[in-house]
Amino acid sequence: MSVSARSDLLRRTGHLDEALACLDEAALRLPEFDDPDGLRTSELGLNRVHLLMDRGAWGAAEEQASALLSTTPETAVETTARLLVALGLICSSTGRFDAAEDHFARAEEYFRLLGDTGEQQTLLAHRAYAALRRGELDLAERLFGEASAFFERRGWFGDLAVCEQARAFLAGQRGDDSGAEGLLAASLERFERLGASIAAADGMLLGAQHAYARGDIEEMKRLAQEARDVYQEREVYERCAQVDLMLARTLEDNLNRTDHGDRERESIDNALSFALPAALALEAARYDFATAHARSEWLRLAEDAVELVFRPVMRRQDQGLLFELAEHRCTGATLALSPSTATAPVVDRASLFPNAAMKTYGHAIGTMTLGGVAAEAAASAGLRVSPPPKVRMSARSGPGRVALQEYIEAAEFRYGRRIVDAKEVPFWITDDMTSRPVVQIRLADAGDLYMTWTWAGGARGFGTGHGPGDEVDRAVRTLADALPGTGDGAEGMRRAFTGALADHDSERRLARTLAEALWPEGLTAQIRQVSERAGRPLVRIQPSPRVAQVPWELLAVDDDDVRLIDLADVVTTAPASVRPRNPSTAATQSADTGTGPVVLVLDPRVPGFRADSPLGSVLGPPGSDPELLSLVRRHLDAGGVVPSVATPAEAFRRTDLDRDRLSGALRKGARRLLYVGHVSGAPVEGGQSEDGTLHLSCAAETVGLAEPLRTHRPLSAKDLLLGTLPLRADGEPGARIWPAPARVALIGCESGGDLRFAESFGPATAMLHNGAELVTATRWVLPTGFAFHRLAQLPQSVRPLSEAIIAVDAAHEHEDPVHRLGLWQREQLDRWRADGRIEHSPLLWAALTCIVV
Repeated sequence: MSVSARSDLLRRTGHLDEALACLDEAALRLPEFDDPDGLRTSELGLNRVHLLMDRGAWGAAEEQASALLSTTPETAVETTARLLVALGLICSSTGRFDAAEDHFARAEEYFRLLGDTGEQQTLLAHRAYAALRRGELDLAERLFGEASAFFERRGWFGDLAVCEQARAFLAGQRGDDSGAEGLLAASLERFERLGASIAAADGMLLGAQHAYARGDIEEMKRLAQEARDVYQEREVYERCAQVDLMLARTLEDNLNRTDHGDRERESIDNALSFALPAALALEAARYDFATAHARSEWLRLAEDAVELVFRPVMRRQDQGLLFELAEHRCTGATLALSPSTATAPVVDRASLFPNAAMKTYGHAIGTMTLGGVAAEAAASAGLRVSPPPKVRMSARSGPGRVALQEYIEAAEFRYGRRIVDAKEVPFWITDDMTSRPVVQIRLADAGDLYMTWTWAGGARGFGTGHGPGDEVDRAVRTLADALPGTGDGAEGMRRAFTGALADHDSERRLARTLAEALWPEGLTAQIRQVSERAGRPLVRIQPSPRVAQVPWELLAVDDDDVRLIDLADVVTTAPASVRPRNPSTAATQSADTGTGPVVLVLDPRVPGFRADSPLGSVLGPPGSDPELLSLVRRHLDAGGVVPSVATPAEAFRRTDLDRDRLSGALRKGARRLLYVGHVSGAPVEGGQSEDGTLHLSCAAETVGLAEPLRTHRPLSAKDLLLGTLPLRADGEPGARIWPAPARVALIGCESGGDLRFAESFGPATAMLHNGAELVTATRWVLPTGFAFHRLAQLPQSVRPLSEAIIAVDAAHEHEDPVHRLGLWQREQLDRWRADGRIEHSPLLWAALTCIVV
């Protein structure tokens, strides 16, 4: 038997370490063979991909399969087809079903070219698995049935056992317990006969679920433990986590069904001891993936486990643990400027079982690690992140404990996965905040919405809040209906001008609806008390992605139409992981001395787009707005303006403000950057906030990471973060190419939309990462002066957008920009209350927020 064949047999029988050793042996012997076209290398690579899939290492498997696919020679048709199948299974297992079907369809074409009808039929089982994961159970049952018949005719009993196992799960879902047990017994017998120990353990775990459903707790425990023993022995840690999450669910279910009396606290603790480490490992598995989209889809699969953790914490009324959970979840992923080399096993979803597609029988050959072009392709894919830093909780004396310390240690020990980075951040950075009372609020999504808050700066106290998910979702949908829709164009803006934010009575009802769903009355009472004793407080809010567009300033915190902004100044905070490890020298010096020029990027001309096109003029013809001309004149009179202009009108609609000129200005040192222009936000459903772009005067031939639009290449947040690192060996990080000054204003459509993503790496947070201390950005699409004039019939002399730009500029010149911008917003609110005129509506001014770390 060849080395690769022996590796394949070991893999199929669950001896994964031994299979890996065989692959290493095959890799060492590879130079002995004549392999001019790289066919043997590709085949070995495919075997490594299958081994990673059996481990549940989806991120590493996808990365290697994608890299291999790009380098496999055209003559290796069969290997290419199997790589596509592997990618389809990976996407199915991680929630990307459209991509999975694309891969399966391409694989089917290759099998058809080969005349391989058997493999074409095998795709039935793979598509059945995708349908099962997607929730289309009737389709899954039909396809698994067809595949079972084919495998039985061919005598492919391993694949038949996989289908029987899946059909047992489906039978259990429709209430056919006897049918499920019969199929499960047949599947288990086949796996044991084949020596497929891991697959047999999967059957035991499914049997444990059925045993619990019929009330046989002892049998459930026996089967679950036997399965876990196999997983532990084979070091398939993701399956160990599946068992632990299942046990946690059964404990929670038992708590809901029976009265545990004095032992309820102990039972809750037991459930958390299983659920919390497993959920941490499940979330951390996303760091194996090379793209934010894949990580975002993986997090959707992790939601059940996360919700399972928060429920017992709330049941236990443990505010301390809730604080630690919120801090850990809100810290955020850390940008990794060099490719991750982690290959720890990942954790698969426990709530959907069996995972039939993880088992590939009789079709794979061994592999080695990637090298050459394939490694380079894998290394350059996507924006990489690493686990969040540890959060060091505050303490009256001593350094304090790390948030979730014992649970993190348990997860890392049980599942062989790194949960947090070695870097530490404090529970809350309170530097320079002692002169006024401050409350830091964190919000976390876990089905319901969870809130924690703590006071500093002369005020003491803390609290927690909880909003039922249905109520929160209804309130957020009501807000979304009132906003200009991203991508809806003129129709979306027209709808917003007749929506809730454009009518005084409707806006007041909306503000109250949001407050009732999102804001605890107890926190309002504390703000009033602090304000009476110590003066106007600062409210720092780190929103969860679900509520990132909420204009917190507008919340009507009581029935008398008192708004939050009436009681406090409000600032948005970004995840602590955004804080740069080495802030740019230019930004630091400018912040310290208050010197340096103001960089003005005012409505730059975008190549290939006319003034009246989608990426055309934002502010109208140069020189047509006297208020903005006065703004530029004030800066000219004060000295230090980039670009250098002779007259204010020359600062607008310039054709030479590209990324290189911006880089030059920022590298020389600037104290401020004021950008007014087009911002294109990334689609939230795609999960990749780094795809958000600024539109400068860059031509298509400009080197960058964003795709060109006509004759223009946008400057993406990914550019700002990664710089030229992915493009050349001697590349520089974005923070060195575009060091941000201390204060940055990005006045464009949804320029602060990064916070709507699980990973905040859009334009605003990129500026913070590059050294900015404060970024003023917008929560939603902004109406331009043209929109106010056309849709609201305002006279040309009334320019609400210009007034907002002037207000932001003045705030950034003030020693306390948050307070100064809030003062202007309160003035706008007072006018709105007094006259209800559209130019004073929150449609524009409530979109603005200051973002800090």
